[in-house]
Amino acid sequence: MDFWPDCSVDFIFGVVCTVQSKKRGLSLEEKREKMLQIFYESQDFFLLKELEKLGPRKGVITQSVKDVVQSLVDDDLVSKDKIGTSVYFWSLPSCAGNQLRNVYRKLESDVQSSKRRLAELDDQCSALKKGREESDEREEALSNLKKVEKKHNELKDEMAEYADNDPAAFEAMKNAILVAHAAANRWTGGNY
Repeated sequence: MDFWPDCSVDFIFGVVCTVQSKKRGLSLEEKREKMLQIFYESQDFFLLKELEKLGPRKGVITQSVKDVVQSLVDDDLVSKDKIGTSVYFWSLPSCAGNQLRNVYRKLESDVQSSKRRLAELDDQCSALKKGREESDEREEALSNLKKVEKKHNELKDEMAEYADNDPAAFEAMKNAILVAHAAANRWTGGNY
């Protein structure tokens, strides 16, 4: 059956064809790896046009090469430099090793500073606990504190109820009325 290469003949049901699905596209991470392979294998400098020609050989479509290379530049995996009117891209395996060592050093220093901070906080926590051991005297003081806070809140609420009858607020309202009356007379020609 050369006419239908992906088909077989089944005498009960007729012709049976299997359709091969198209290969799925590469993810961004896979495209990044493929583009890095181009740099590491050749260990050369490239223009963007050259990369757009080499990308499809590795399975990266031409339209996405620029975005993929830019993402590699943004992550410092590929270096970029403008010489004259041309922009050159390159990445060497030794550069990647140096970058990884720098990241490792930074993470190590972060871990050390976090350990120091943890030790400081542990010391501070133990120092704060020293004066706060449970005792009858402390419990009595805490209960008195709660009573005083409750009474304070009750008095604040009571003051809020009487705020409308406050002489200072009443006087301010009276002055505001006089100002509004004067403004109304000024705008209407003194009719009020």
